[in-house]
Amino acid sequence: MTATTPTVSTTGTATRGDAPALVVVAHGSRDPRALSTVSALLDRVRVLRPALPVRLGHIELNEPLLPDTLTALGDGEAVLVPLLLGRGHHVKRDIPETADASPARTRVAAPLGPHPLLVDALHARLTEAGWPVHPGPDHAVVLASAGSRDPESRADTARTAAALSARLGVPVLPAYASAATPTVEEAIRVLTARGHRRVAVASCFTAPGRFATQCAAAAPWISSEPLGTHPAMARLLLHRYDQARAGGGGTNAVEGARGAPPCGSAAWARPATTEPALAR
Repeated sequence: MTATTPTVSTTGTATRGDAPALVVVAHGSRDPRALSTVSALLDRVRVLRPALPVRLGHIELNEPLLPDTLTALGDGEAVLVPLLLGRGHHVKRDIPETADASPARTRVAAPLGPHPLLVDALHARLTEAGWPVHPGPDHAVVLASAGSRDPESRADTARTAAALSARLGVPVLPAYASAATPTVEEAIRVLTARGHRRVAVASCFTAPGRFATQCAAAAPWISSEPLGTHPAMARLLLHRYDQARAGGGGTNAVEGARGAPPCGSAAWARPATTEPALAR
């Protein structure tokens, strides 16, 4: 099955020297592969948009931490793009509160998913793992993600699963490593009971880590690698940056984070004096 991904202009764009910095907000991980993967992804972004200042900030576990990255910007402008795949506590609370507590003038963009470019990356990683060009009726996929107690986060994962299903032409069930059900193992059992003998696990993670490893280990057939440095991920980061720059709305609005569709508005956030809440 073929599908056409909407054209997103992210390359060949001259960025003025006074353009807001792009601050990519990663979660952080104890797995050293995560930091190296995220750093390599940012290098891809810099290649696509050479004149754009690109910075990295982590919510926890890795340096630089987001407050330090924003403090280094002083009172300059920045667009914070969560390297997260759906809405949830970090997108709705942690990142905006950290932005409010900094001297920088900031917008917080929508998370990366759902979006057709995310589906591009998921499809490509499955193909690399051995997914066939023409899957049969016995094929199916479990979309494995971290999980969240936030129903909007689960809704975003379900939308990504539906889009991937439409792309592949097979059933795709969302599943979670923590905080939500079904688990990957439970989703595999459901699909197997429906007669799907070839069940792949699609890794809906931005970088290697404990959850990605745990979900891949449950795969009865093939499992894809985390999305990592796939070119579609770099393009998607720039797309969310451009969307946030073009958005309007009230002070401290977060694009797609407070019940609005992911392509909603964003606005510059006023500095505040409250301390950031970085971890649940």
